[in-house]
Amino acid sequence: MATIKASDFRNGKTFELDGKVMQVVEFQHVKPGKGAAFVRTKMRNVITGGVTETSFNPDDKFEEAFVERKEMSYSYQDGDLYYFMDQETFDMVPLGADLLGDAFKFVTENTVCKVLSYKGKAFGLECPNFMDLEVTHTEPGLAGNTATNTLKPATVETGAEVRVPLFINEGDRIQIDTRTGEYLGRAK
Repeated sequence: MATIKASDFRNGKTFELDGKVMQVVEFQHVKPGKGAAFVRTKMRNVITGGVTETSFNPDDKFEEAFVERKEMSYSYQDGDLYYFMDQETFDMVPLGADLLGDAFKFVTENTVCKVLSYKGKAFGLECPNFMDLEVTHTEPGLAGNTATNTLKPATVETGAEVRVPLFINEGDRIQIDTRTGEYLGRAK
């Protein structure tokens, strides 16, 4: 296992701290006029998502943690478990609903996502940033009403609700930013 010093921290770097996998969110090398230099670090526990701030001695050593991001396609849901298929081995990997994140409500079957795992244990999911989805329910659009920025609720094929402009109708395909849940435009 490779070791990493606190002085080598960079944003996104993952390491083990007290048996937990941490990812550097922000870091700052501080060299005060008096006393020893230190590295002020804001880090996130990749399993729980909790963020903490700590200062380390630049010579502190940690085991580097390699988080695997494997592309898998979403297959189906069975109760609280969601199954993803490995593209190479065709193995099915179940993930609990608590590991999926908010963006998953825009994911359709056969969508390729990245399953995050550490030492073979899956702990999270990275969904595509943008999804093209069909509007399955919304109030009828008003012709010529494009001048205002008024939005109306619409339900997409995954069952998620988004706010769309008044001219969008049922059956239209729209593009959604899965990170914010915002309507971006009509799908091309």
